[in-house]
Amino acid sequence: MISDEQLAAFERVVRSGGVALFPADTVYGLGCDPGDPGAIERMYKLKGREGGRPSAVMFFSLDLALESLPRPGERTSAAIGRLLPGPVTVVLPDRGGSLSSAAGELGLGVRVPRLEGVLAALARMPLPVLQTSANPSGAPDAARLSDVDTEIVSGVDIVLDGGELSGLPSTVVDLTRYDQTGEWRLLRESALSADSITKLMGA
Repeated sequence: MISDEQLAAFERVVRSGGVALFPADTVYGLGCDPGDPGAIERMYKLKGREGGRPSAVMFFSLDLALESLPRPGERTSAAIGRLLPGPVTVVLPDRGGSLSSAAGELGLGVRVPRLEGVLAALARMPLPVLQTSANPSGAPDAARLSDVDTEIVSGVDIVLDGGELSGLPSTVVDLTRYDQTGEWRLLRESALSADSITKLMGA
């Protein structure tokens, strides 16, 4: 169980420019302040990943995500409400704003994990993180804290243990054109199946 004290420490680390190792609803991840270039550079160095490649911004509640993002259109907002929270990354149009630096060529990736059981306290995290999986670039994702490379564990500022996770990264859905055309694309099928996504998008 993640305690209130651990949650407060997680928040302090992110606010102070640190890098956290934490569980989500899929795999273990690294996270930092999405507006802190130094923290982002350090996070990518720990992972052995080149900068400039897009990562998703993770919000720990759907309300916080909807308050923080440049307002999506009505159709896209409804789709976000059907897909999130859950093991899905949605790619939204980059509409500028404070999170625009996290966007890639396709748009801005957004995650809102489903936080239940031992992870429930994380839903009270009051700020987002730029997140990437806690594995060396190209290596398997970590389903348990013990799966995380020891150099990554020793290099972060806080470690939160959420027990064993599914080990499957999030499914990625492109909604960048959804509001204008109704078109969406499945960019990666993983934690949530293509059939499940199709049903949710058809709701």
